[in-house]
Amino acid sequence: MTILTKLSHLGSRSAATSGKQKISIIVPVYNEERSLPMMHEQLQAVTTPLTKTYSFEYIYVNDGSSDTSPGVLASLESQDKAVRVLEFSRNFGKEIAVTAGLHASTGQAAIIMDADMQHPVALLPEFIAKWEAGAEVVVGVRKRYGKESSQKRFHSWLFYKLLSKISDVPVTPRATDYRLLDREVVDAFNQLSERNRITRGLVDWLGFQREYVYFESADRLYGQVSYKFGKLVGLAVNSFVSLSLFPLRFAGWLGIAITLLSGLAGIFIIVEDFLLNDPLGLKFSGPAMLAVLNMFWIGIVLIAIGLVALYIASIHSEVINRPLYVLRKHRRPRAS
Repeated sequence: MTILTKLSHLGSRSAATSGKQKISIIVPVYNEERSLPMMHEQLQAVTTPLTKTYSFEYIYVNDGSSDTSPGVLASLESQDKAVRVLEFSRNFGKEIAVTAGLHASTGQAAIIMDADMQHPVALLPEFIAKWEAGAEVVVGVRKRYGKESSQKRFHSWLFYKLLSKISDVPVTPRATDYRLLDREVVDAFNQLSERNRITRGLVDWLGFQREYVYFESADRLYGQVSYKFGKLVGLAVNSFVSLSLFPLRFAGWLGIAITLLSGLAGIFIIVEDFLLNDPLGLKFSGPAMLAVLNMFWIGIVLIAIGLVALYIASIHSEVINRPLYVLRKHRRPRAS
């Protein structure tokens, strides 16, 4: 049974009782004038066979593009009544664009994907099939990164390795923003209020029942990658800060380690040099003893900073104002 056939079978059950289910497709746009017509054409080609069961809305969020993307989007909106365009007054960044799209979405499910066509449009039926089978979050995971350099692949591997070690929530390596969210997940996401946000991190924090779709990333056809090295570093820092309090606690743990080591070294010097009259002939000099003493006091200072960091962490948790818990109103039944 093909995916399209399976979708028709699965969807007909819900459609028979409540009519067509609407699916929102959210596409953040920044200087994608050449990709947009082809992107929308592919979206129509893939979703048209599914319109017997589903209705679709295409939400394009123009994130302050400086090329002719606004004109292209206006043309698409005039030609296709299912297209909705959100126009930012300036560039606010991809994460905010995705958030705006989710706020505006009205579907029973929302699918987030990039406009550069590196997220395969042909996989949309597979995402929907997994949603119909009971998944509340369907995550697209890259199997490879196109023509990226080995250095960039190493940086990506290192990023996910570190994040998985310090994050307070499970992290899937090479997971992307190409994902489907059930309406209940979207509603929960829309309650989150932090400003420096990482969409995939917040969705992971929410939890819910999830499945995965693995794909090979296509090479970018047009334009240049908008995420330069500086932005990627900023994204990594925001990910570490938003998903874990480990960076705040690190100074305290480092202080404890330094204090213990320097304290043991100081005790050894006192016993070996002053109490036993240097039987090992190490002849510790005054500057060496002073260095150990300084290390000890540095450790004490770092411990104090770590204690302050605990209070800052408490303030941080209160300020971002995430809900204490998320209730599932209903669990999507798995298809038999």
